[in-house]
This record gives sequence, C-alpha cells and structure tokens, in this order.
Amino acid sequence: MKILNQLSISLLAAAAVIAAPAYAFTPESSDPIKIVDNNWSSQKVLARVAQQLLENIGYETKIVPSDSQGQFAAMGLGDLHLQMEVWEGTMDDSFMKEVQAGRMVDLGSHTATTREDWWYPLYMEDICPGLPAWEALNACADKFAAPETAPKGRYLAGPVDWIKHDHEKIDALNLNFTVINAGSAAALFGELKSAAARKEPIVLFNWAPNWVGAAFPGKFVEFPEHEKACTEDPSWGVNPDKTYDCGSPQGGYLKKAAWSGFEEKWTCGYQLIKNIDFTGPMIDQAAALADVEGMAHDVAATAWIENNQEQVAAWTPACAS
Repeated sequence: MKILNQLSISLLAAAAVIAAPAYAFTPESSDPIKIVDNNWSSQKVLARVAQQLLENIGYETKIVPSDSQGQFAAMGLGDLHLQMEVWEGTMDDSFMKEVQAGRMVDLGSHTATTREDWWYPLYMEDICPGLPAWEALNACADKFAAPETAPKGRYLAGPVDWIKHDHEKIDALNLNFTVINAGSAAALFGELKSAAARKEPIVLFNWAPNWVGAAFPGKFVEFPEHEKACTEDPSWGVNPDKTYDCGSPQGGYLKKAAWSGFEEKWTCGYQLIKNIDFTGPMIDQAAALADVEGMAHDVAATAWIENNQEQVAAWTPACAS
C-alpha cells in the first residue's frame, strides 16, 4: 500500500491552493454552509470535494459529523445544510419524509447507482457451494459460525445506525444466522482483510460503489429480488406472513440533498451542487485515495480535484465567474 509522506501531502495541498481558480463571484451569504460528515470514506471524501469546490468560489463552509439517520431531522431544521450521498437502501424512508414535508430538497441523483447487501469474498464459493443463492446460507451456517454465535452463522453488519433490517430479513427467510454489528466502516473492512488473508469464512455488509470489490473479489448474496411490496405487504414473497423476505434494491439511487432554504440563501452554491455528478468509478477512485492510498480525507478530496480538473470545470456554474 502506498502511503503519502508528510512532505508529499504538504506539496499536494500547496499545489491545490496555487491551482485554485480565482473567481470574481461574491457569495450571497457569509454564513457557513454546514456539510454532513458520515462514517464511511466515500461520503467523507465527496463531502470534502464539495467543501473545497464551494470554498474555491468564495463560500464559507463547515464539515459537521452526523449519524446516517439523525442527519435528516437536522437538515429539515436547517441545522445542517448539505449531504452528498443519500443511499436509497439505508436512507430512503428518513430522507423522503423530510422532502415530502417540504423541509428538504432533492438535488438530483448521481450517475452512480448503488447496491447494499450481504456480501462474501469469492473464495467462500469453495467453502459454501451454492453461493451466491441465499438458500445456500443455511446449508453452510455452521461454517460461518463464530464463538459468540455458534451454532448459528455470524453475519457482520455495519454500525447500528445503518438501518438495513437484517434482523427482519433473517426472521422472514428463516436464516440460521445472528447479526453482529461492526462499530465502524473501518472495523467492518478490517475484519474482511483479516479473514481474507487466512481464507476464513465471512459474510458481511458491503456496498457499491466502493473500493472493496477491486481489492477483494467477491459477490453479493442473491436474495429474492426487491420490490416495494416486500417491505409493506407480508403476503408478498416467499414468506406469506412476514415483510423483508427479499434483498435490498439493486441499481438504487445515490442522491444529493439539502436543507429547503439552501437555494435562496446560497443560490450559486446550490447550482454548483446540482451540477456535481459522480459516476461509480469516480466514487471508487475517491474512496480508494483514502482507504487504499492512505490519504487523509481532505487530502484525498484535494487529490481527486487535481486529477479531475476538466470534470470540475464542467460542474462550475456560470454564476461563479
């Protein structure tokens, strides 16, 4: 793994300052735009890309940590202003509640689409024949077992605030598994790295776009295909008495979102954020700068901007000049 030394980091940051274009634009408000900071790398880097682009045209900004559910109520109240990654699989209900109430606005989807579900490294197909079909999980549950879950298999989920309804899925599909939550994205993938190095059994929460698939070849478990009725109508699906007897959405949206007062207060910044559009490979690259190259998230954002100057120029609205 390549790790930038401190001198390289300093030079990169200095280069970005020198290269930053000079805009004659005068911001509509000097109040800081408060940008949500969640606990996974792609979001952290994209938040800082937005921060640096907003600051380059003259806005004040502030990065504010928030959990993935509480952020929406805070944005609805105007305590937070901008989120660069709204994931359909984990955030749709909370996000749409605020949008429908008129407290938040949808700033459009990235070209990148998403998937969030149970995932395993490819070597697991030798240990558990029948994967990626979900029915294979029970036949191999004992192989996935850990001391804290035996005789049931262990499913390593994300942090508890990443609402994925795994308990409901296990119940509805009668899976002989127990959910264990990782404390952070770093802990989640730390366990993957450790297991993969020893070719030990593991099934865990993963998502795409992400850097993980490139570093660790693997597949998502193929559960019954998601439909909205799966989460609302118990009679739908393989279990006529339970909801969540399906996988998560495939090709889900990845949106930008803002407090409803954003456009009026920071009009040109609003247009900039609407213009920003990340593809899946762009997000993979941004996350890899942090998680593979070892850069700090703000430095990774600077590096991404430097590597994508033509794209950044296309996103910059005429009002900023």
